[in-house]
Amino acid sequence: MADRSPSTSDDDASDIRIDGSGGRPLGVHIATRLFGLGIVVFIGYLTRPLWHGFVYGTLYSPGLLVFGGGTALAAVALWLAPPFDSETTSEYSVGRVLREAENPVDVLLGLQGSPGRKIRLLVTAVVVLGAVSVLVSVPAGMFEQRTLAQQTMADATEVDEFPQANPDNPRVVPRQVADITTRGSVSYRQHRLGTSDIARTEEGSLAWSYAIQPDGFRNTLIEHQRGVLVTDMTRMDDRQIAVYEEDFVYGEGMLLHRSADWNLKKTDYFAKYDDDAVEFSHDGRPYMYYPKTGHEWHLTPFPHTTPTWDGGALVHPDGTIEHLSPEEARSNAILDGQRLYPLTITRDEMGSLGYRNGIINQLPVVGAHEGEIEIARLPSGADNAQPFVIDLEGQQMSYVTAMEPYGEDTRGLDEVWFADADTGEYRYFGTGDETLTGPERAMGIARSADSRTNWGENFVVTEPVPVTIDGDLWWHIKVTPIDFTDVTRNVFVNADTGRTIEIRDDDAVRSFIRGAVTEDDLDPVDGDDGDRDIVYYVLITDGDGNVIERIPVERGQDATIVGPSDERARDNATATTIGSRPS
Repeated sequence: MADRSPSTSDDDASDIRIDGSGGRPLGVHIATRLFGLGIVVFIGYLTRPLWHGFVYGTLYSPGLLVFGGGTALAAVALWLAPPFDSETTSEYSVGRVLREAENPVDVLLGLQGSPGRKIRLLVTAVVVLGAVSVLVSVPAGMFEQRTLAQQTMADATEVDEFPQANPDNPRVVPRQVADITTRGSVSYRQHRLGTSDIARTEEGSLAWSYAIQPDGFRNTLIEHQRGVLVTDMTRMDDRQIAVYEEDFVYGEGMLLHRSADWNLKKTDYFAKYDDDAVEFSHDGRPYMYYPKTGHEWHLTPFPHTTPTWDGGALVHPDGTIEHLSPEEARSNAILDGQRLYPLTITRDEMGSLGYRNGIINQLPVVGAHEGEIEIARLPSGADNAQPFVIDLEGQQMSYVTAMEPYGEDTRGLDEVWFADADTGEYRYFGTGDETLTGPERAMGIARSADSRTNWGENFVVTEPVPVTIDGDLWWHIKVTPIDFTDVTRNVFVNADTGRTIEIRDDDAVRSFIRGAVTEDDLDPVDGDDGDRDIVYYVLITDGDGNVIERIPVERGQDATIVGPSDERARDNATATTIGSRPS
């Protein structure tokens, strides 16, 4: 019997080439691979909003440029490269290769021969590029913070006194109270209220605004955003809720190509949309505005980028998206009075100020930390985040950031920064040798001013917001029940003296911020004084601000404050008053 040749073996039925070349000319191989790459690029282009974060990061992040860009180039180069060892593998059938291979699993996974070598090379490239990207990211991040701090300080103006707050637009209603009470006042079966944000109403007051967006998977695929809802944040009594219903072609809570996010990235790919939408109304129609962030490269002394304001996108209900430059956004009649500058850039700029005296100055071990500041920390339960959004005189929205000296145990304020929400221009007030009370201590003072309230179980203090009154900084804190269904009173703590004022009436809050508060403008402080005609309370506090004694003073009664006999107690005790009006 004649010997059977390899070409007539039992393996003929599985005679499938392992390597993809098959002896094709190099030109045909590259043309085929380019066609496959073109298909991938075409699909990627159609779905480009899905890859926006990676592509944008690769273009404007030094670390990701090394890793992502290098990986993409390596993958394309290996894909287009001809097979490394096609002559040794193309003559074998699958059955024979599986028998002779040291690791048959590698054959089935394509890790043997030319494909296997290419995959191993790609994995090696990814590991090396990952390590290099980390080495690049560390200095690039430091130089980014340094450059951003220098730019912020160069464009900022130091002021001698705090700008006056707008007394007509105090932040009386905290976010959680607004969310709970507003959702309890509306009824939608296929929609829900989205994340709350701050906008200006057509009447000029500040409000919490919401997108009325589809709820449930089926509805996110089919239904449209129904419009926007705004609820006044400047008063608790007779609070107005306005609904502007009109279906958005592209909106919030709508999936994929129907969403506003998808179409923003589709129409302006080289911008970031890190801020939440500002939902508002103009002439009775709902709109949404998305601040846009860009980046610019700095090649010296080490390649890095810094964020810049690239304007914003105005989304109309009919699907029109206007991409506006900063100048166009400020001059747009529909956006008049709304906040335009990105909060995320403000947060980045404020966070970079720790580097304003150099990179070495802020390093953990060798740094002197001279003049170093950081964003003041808020205690748990504050239900707030910096920068704070407040309204200044002339209906000028501003982002306020309280800065404290560097250090684990420092909580007093060192500087207070104000960013114009229209332009991003900065003003800041430096305390010099005097340190002001920070938000954490202010919340403690607000609790200690009323030791009779069952804090934590029935009531909480929440959402400290800085308010400037007659050149002084006050912390405006709200007292709410633990279910956040109401605001029982407003507490103002003077950041300089620690003086505490408690007010229940919306109009009295406005009078106090206006600087025209009198005894009759103030509500009574909680206590067990019955029907006594209490005008004000004298609070005796120690050096830490803890209330030692609470003395009620009736109408017509004179109060003389006599210092304690003990010299040390005299140095540490402070007398303050809390205004009151009889019930």
